[in-house]
Amino acid sequence: MKSCFDRKFIKILSLVFIWVAITACKKKVEIVEQVRALKSITVSEPASGQVRKFSGIVSATDSSNLSFEVGGRVETVYVDVGNPVRKGQLLAVLDKEPYRLDVDAARAELVTAEAKVVNTKEEYDRQERVYSQGAGAKSKLEQAKYNYDAARSQVNYQIANLNLAKRNLSKTMLKSPYDGHIAWRSVDPHEEVKVGQKVFTIDAKGALEVYLAVPETTIHQIHMGTPATVRFSTLPGLSVKGRISEIGSAAVKANAFPVKVGLIEPPANINPGMTAEVSLVLKDDRQMTGYLVPVQAILPAKEARQGYAFVYDPTTSTVRKTQIQTLGAEQNMAIVSEGLSAGDIIAVAGVSFLADGMKVKLMEN
Repeated sequence: MKSCFDRKFIKILSLVFIWVAITACKKKVEIVEQVRALKSITVSEPASGQVRKFSGIVSATDSSNLSFEVGGRVETVYVDVGNPVRKGQLLAVLDKEPYRLDVDAARAELVTAEAKVVNTKEEYDRQERVYSQGAGAKSKLEQAKYNYDAARSQVNYQIANLNLAKRNLSKTMLKSPYDGHIAWRSVDPHEEVKVGQKVFTIDAKGALEVYLAVPETTIHQIHMGTPATVRFSTLPGLSVKGRISEIGSAAVKANAFPVKVGLIEPPANINPGMTAEVSLVLKDDRQMTGYLVPVQAILPAKEARQGYAFVYDPTTSTVRKTQIQTLGAEQNMAIVSEGLSAGDIIAVAGVSFLADGMKVKLMEN
């Protein structure tokens, strides 16, 4: 009897184990994403040269002062400061009536000139017939031909005059040369404007640059293409990479040279007119300039003096695989001349296990 009970107990226990196993299989397996801890440093130490900071103003790379090519009274203004505009959009219009009258007058002069061609052609043909019959004077034939040629020239002149009048009429409409924003306006309806008088400034949509004034004592230490780090007082924590795109050949105010720094992929919240602080590494042509980073922070590339560093993006907690160029090494530290900027956070261990866009977290120091 006891043996039978034992067999029933074992059978029930087995069924319980099978049910638990089946239930466990039906449950979804939760996959926990592994986030790699990142040992990092902040790029800050220049290999040579001196870091200098300059204040500047953001401006559009393409900016134009707009004016009418004809003078007159302003009839309508369609845009104001800050308005976005499209290429070909109408900005302002002058009173067209005086220019319409010029077109009508030029057209009437053309009709008169064409009629004179008909008359002089008839006289020339008549004189040619008479002369061919031996009854006319050669001088009269030559005079008739001269009058005919002069009449035709007058027609050509009046055609050009009519085209000019039509062109002036079209120039009473001022249109945007490209997509952008109105940065400045100095005209209102019913005002008289002169030819070439500045009425709008338009900043093109897209590329931005920072305008600097560099003292004459340091202008020889910067060069075209020199990397720069740009920060903004109204946007703390944000930095944008840039490069020297233009260096003035002559000093202007206070013996300072105009210098422009082109911004590389600026975010949408950077606008013309904002103040900026530009950090540059001043160097002598005889020196190697760059940033010192541990050699283990660089993933080798096939090309000589090139490699990759993984730059940490705090906004997404990911790393970006960035191509760099080196100039050599100093005491187990590589001199990175291109690809990194002051303030960049880079991985310094396990770079061979990292990938572009990988999610990471910074190790606590």
